[in-house]
Amino acid sequence: MARRTSLKITDERERLLEEASEIVAGGPDDDPPMSDVLDAAMTHLVQSEENIQAARGEVRPDVIQQFNTDVVGLWYRTRVESRWR
Repeated sequence: MARRTSLKITDERERLLEEASEIVAGGPDDDPPMSDVLDAAMTHLVQSEENIQAARGEVRPDVIQQFNTDVVGLWYRTRVESRWR
């Protein structure tokens, strides 16, 4: 991962950050800092991948595939593959 000193906030990123902020917020009047929203999103991504890996031997692939996302998903029961990049 390349380290950068700034993050360009495109319209799509802004929309995703707003949606994620609503999920992280403790209520309708809560406005969490962007760092909390990003930390929550990264933690969720890592935990989702770990959960899929752990379930591979216990759950049928067609069941796991119901929980695939655009970022993390199980393909052909052989590996977890990121479709993000």
